Amino acid sequence: MVGMRVIFGLLTFVTVGMIIGALFQLAFIRKFEESSGIPRWTNDKDAHILRLGIVKPEIISWSPRIIVLHEFLSNEECDYLRAVAKPRLQISTVVDAKTGKALIYRSSFSYLNSKSIVGIKSNVRTSSGMFLSSTERKFPIVQAIEERIALYSQVPKENGELIQVLKYEASQFYKPHHDYFADTYNLNRGGQRIATVLMYLSDAVEGGETYFPLAGSGECSCGGKVVNGISVKPVKGDAVLFWSMGLDGQSDPKSVHGGCEVLAGEKWSATKWMRQRSTF
Repeated sequence: MVGMRVIFGLLTFVTVGMIIGALFQLAFIRKFEESSGIPRWTNDKDAHILRLGIVKPEIISWSPRIIVLHEFLSNEECDYLRAVAKPRLQISTVVDAKTGKALIYRSSFSYLNSKSIVGIKSNVRTSSGMFLSSTERKFPIVQAIEERIALYSQVPKENGELIQVLKYEASQFYKPHHDYFADTYNLNRGGQRIATVLMYLSDAVEGGETYFPLAGSGECSCGGKVVNGISVKPVKGDAVLFWSMGLDGQSDPKSVHGGCEVLAGEKWSATKWMRQRSTF
């Protein structure tokens, strides 16, 4: 009987010791986290704007350079951009490849002194869209998004063009193309496009992937078809950051990309192009 009590006492002592040890470990981990500064982000305004600790970068290609930024936008930011754009959507048009002067949405490009320029309707791009104005660019929620874009792209905010919001419905698409310019007209107004940030504003979309046909060596899905290359599924709040220029400063032909056909639902996205110099 005495032996049983001794054994029971020892087991109780060991159990209590393990619990106390575990509590000390948790306290140590908590102290370590606090020393790293992570908890302080909760009350850090700049960290909140930049979504530090929330955005999760995923490198999917080095040639061309492509990074998926998971949870780049909040649900509120996605809904805000859609609400601003919805009453002002127009049929998308493209730049005239011969002159570089056929820019769409005259008022949106007033900073390029192109009020007299109109766009060209094309079967290459079948979406509808609009550009935020220079005034809207100064709104706090837009400024927060642009600060975030500047941080992750490492391109100054003032080098960015106005944000474009696009809506793709079922059967709509954007054929593969390059974002960099081949004309002197645009190159003289802010320089070459360095990088693009494409943000997804809606969920429950079938198809509508962003497709890079010259990236990778495997296969992927694009509008319900299996094709060569890499594609990124549109997920609300995620963004794709890719560079149109290589590390050598030259335009990267592998950065060709397109918007796959939407099979069901509505695909909303917002695009930000970053230039070599200030655009304002």
